[in-house]
Amino acid sequence: MRVGSFIGAAVLWLCAVSVQAECQRNQVDLRGPWGQARFNIEIADSVDSRALGLMHRAEMPSRNGMLFVYDHPQRAAFWMKNTLIPLDMIFVDADGVVGYIHQNAVPGDLTPISGGDDVLVVLEVNAGIVRKFGITVGSQMRHEVFLQERAIWPC
Repeated sequence: MRVGSFIGAAVLWLCAVSVQAECQRNQVDLRGPWGQARFNIEIADSVDSRALGLMHRAEMPSRNGMLFVYDHPQRAAFWMKNTLIPLDMIFVDADGVVGYIHQNAVPGDLTPISGGDDVLVVLEVNAGIVRKFGITVGSQMRHEVFLQERAIWPC
């Protein structure tokens, strides 16, 4: 009887772990030596949705963001035209590794913010989030957009 209870408990635990490990399209996870954080996201994966981004929004909840997704790794640069809230930008390569972070982008500023030449996704969150969590270059991101055979932190 005890063995059966133990096996049942183990199966339940494994199911719970596998559910936690699954990626959700509307969430992104980050981890590093600083810890781990999850954000609710909107996806911008078309030319039009990436061009609009977070323009004209007066606010965004603190654990939310927008994930800009490209078809392949490329040079990515952003500006803050028509953006009303300050943002932190996290530039990530195709393996899911953070390669560059720009903190506190100024609303309305037209100065290009370059994230490098090998960017697959960019996560925009409210300014101050990077500092609050201690997110650093080299941190890892998990989301379904990363190819599982290539992702450093697969779903």
